[in-house]
Amino acid sequence: MKTKTATEEQKHLPVIGVGPLYVLPTVAVTILAIALTKWGIIPLLGTVPVIPFYIAGSLSIVCGIYLWAAAVFFSRIDVKIKQNTLVTDGIYAHVRNPVYSAFLFLCTGALLLCCNVFLLILPPLFWLYLTVFIKLTEEKWLLKQYGAEFETYCKKVNRCIPSIAGNE
Repeated sequence: MKTKTATEEQKHLPVIGVGPLYVLPTVAVTILAIALTKWGIIPLLGTVPVIPFYIAGSLSIVCGIYLWAAAVFFSRIDVKIKQNTLVTDGIYAHVRNPVYSAFLFLCTGALLLCCNVFLLILPPLFWLYLTVFIKLTEEKWLLKQYGAEFETYCKKVNRCIPSIAGNE
């Protein structure tokens, strides 16, 4: 009886994937930016109305929590990765990378709650990092694994900014 090697058995992405390579630096930069603001190293730009920042920050955090919970608990992405299934329903009909998007929204929300206009440069940089990172890693693997099915999915669903209409 021939036993399968780890590479033969694992024909799917790792359950955690490359996520820590995106999430950890993004969270670290967010924490650092908040700390530098609180310590006065990154100055505040005069007086800004805090209510819009608090509302936008809170909504962004709620959106991030929803995206994460929808992917992890409702879509059961861990199970579907192990089954080698391309997930295109549920939250994945609205955004291709809801877990990464969740951290993008959570970090953006935390930065907005600081009410520091200078920190608003970070969310577009986080988005750019996510876009380049995913294109060079997971999307290459998914294209190789699922081919035309993944290409069609990519044409219908955004990489990291959820659409309300979705693809269901």
